[in-house]
Amino acid sequence: MSDIDIRDDRAAGRLEAVAGGEVVGHVEYFVLDSPARALVPVHTIVEPAHEGKGIAGSLARELYTIAEREGVPVAPLCPYVVKWAERHPDVAPASDPELLRAAKAWLVAHPGRF
Repeated sequence: MSDIDIRDDRAAGRLEAVAGGEVVGHVEYFVLDSPARALVPVHTIVEPAHEGKGIAGSLARELYTIAEREGVPVAPLCPYVVKWAERHPDVAPASDPELLRAAKAWLVAHPGRF
């Protein structure tokens, strides 16, 4: 996986995995501001030619690393990230149910966003 770079495009709400100058996978997310600040991953997508190489897991891990560095929780709505977090409780603390409810409400209020 050393040939994969991960970059955070906060303005676009995308955490991207890049190989050879090409985006081979990404996590779409938004930043929840209320009731508390949190990173909310919504979709994880890996290009078919790059599946099975651990890219999605690397993206999930980096998202939690960014959240830890910023001192904010992750409230995952993306089914892949939810499952990944369950398998990696050492780096992915359990989500606050109130934040998850707020994140779901944000998505409903912004229907065209994702």
